[in-house]
Amino acid sequence: MGWKEAAEPVLTRMPAVRRPEGHVPFKRKLMWTAGILMLYFFLTNVTLLGYQTGGSGDLFGQFRAILAGSQGSVLQVGIGPIVTASIVLQLLGGANLLGLDTDDPRDQVLYQGLQKVLVVLMVILTGLPMVFAGGFLPAQPSLQLGGLTLDQTQVQLLMFAQIFVGGILILYMDEVVSKWGVGSGIGLFIIAGVSQRLVTGFVQPATGGFFFDWYRILTGKVEIGSIISGEGLQTLLMNDGHIIALVTTLLIFGIVVYAESVRVEIPLSHARVKGARGRFPVKLIYASVLPMILVRAVQANVQFLGQILNRQWGNMPGWLGTYSSQGQPTGGFFYYVAPIYSPDDWLWVSANITQEWWQVMIRIGIDVTFMVVGGAIFAIFWVETTDMGPESTAKQIQNSGMQIPGFRQNVGVIEKVMERYIPQVTVIGGALVGLLAVWANMLGTIGGVSGTGLLLAVSITYKLYEEIAEEQMMEMHPMMRQMFGNE
Repeated sequence: MGWKEAAEPVLTRMPAVRRPEGHVPFKRKLMWTAGILMLYFFLTNVTLLGYQTGGSGDLFGQFRAILAGSQGSVLQVGIGPIVTASIVLQLLGGANLLGLDTDDPRDQVLYQGLQKVLVVLMVILTGLPMVFAGGFLPAQPSLQLGGLTLDQTQVQLLMFAQIFVGGILILYMDEVVSKWGVGSGIGLFIIAGVSQRLVTGFVQPATGGFFFDWYRILTGKVEIGSIISGEGLQTLLMNDGHIIALVTTLLIFGIVVYAESVRVEIPLSHARVKGARGRFPVKLIYASVLPMILVRAVQANVQFLGQILNRQWGNMPGWLGTYSSQGQPTGGFFYYVAPIYSPDDWLWVSANITQEWWQVMIRIGIDVTFMVVGGAIFAIFWVETTDMGPESTAKQIQNSGMQIPGFRQNVGVIEKVMERYIPQVTVIGGALVGLLAVWANMLGTIGGVSGTGLLLAVSITYKLYEEIAEEQMMEMHPMMRQMFGNE
């Protein structure tokens, strides 16, 4: 008996959100999406019962914009377990170790059940160290709960239970949006988190918002210094002026929107209906920016491991990692593999740089290499596991009754044509997105949003706009729903 037969009773009984029967009106989809978004914001503001403020800061740090959630809240782990489970499944699927055919309805149920089991496991593996591995989420020494008095260990168990519930909630919130709303829940949560930080970066007075800082500059409350000596230039470009961060933010917006519109269009014609023509677009960012979540999640998990080892291993070897009092890596393996978060991590004018120039250059080189190569590899995995590869695309075109003019109506022939474009564009697009993410991090953005977070937010918003436009078109023309199989 194979693993599928052994695991089927468990995997098929995993709770799932019921799919809608028939067409869901666009207004109802918007209501579901807005409702889940409001619930997400509500849960990020629900502080863990028993949590003692004043810990060592957010463990996920700069990864928070990508992994969503909020430090010390019920959604502490964010979408991290979902992303990590997706990475594991993609690696297993890419190596063909699962033996699941996603075209088979039975195997689809098993795949979805396996993903849920992995997410539950990842919530446990992520939440336990956060609560019990000293200092990440400090618990109150005791807690009065009704007539009970809980000691610190019981408070920690209570906090873990809340984190576990939050991790499961965000899993099913994502499923509700995917089946009953517009877009995907993961994308929606990323947009929400990044947009919140962007707005804060522009208008927040307390943390040095862009508009507030320029008000202080124009009213003379900030001394700019001499432009000739370079001090004033540094103030305007990097510090209070935020000019480089503003330009980088606007450029990322422009480049991503432009890249989304760059495409190779393969002409199609209907095999039986004369005059019926179409085009299959192969976009420059064919795999979308979502594989970047997987790349950054790998880095986040490596840094998470380093933080745990630093806390639990009192005399960790220097070659493995050394940490500052704030818990940031300053040397060793975990320093070199840490991503560049902002200009303060590599510009020598920053007071944060205590390493030699060659150490900083090695760190930059590793980050660029990891993001470019990782972006290309995960883009390939993403395309193959989401039925966007040449073989799956050829079958979709064949099943729709379309063919490429000048070629025989055969799946193998169509697949060979697709192989000329899809693999190359996937690799180029994945590498380009990785390079853009590192560049944005190195120059900084408004609100301290990571380059990957900004890329994701812009790309997901653009795709959400396209999906909303498509939904509105199908709402106006019901015949199109039947044509595209959405009825």
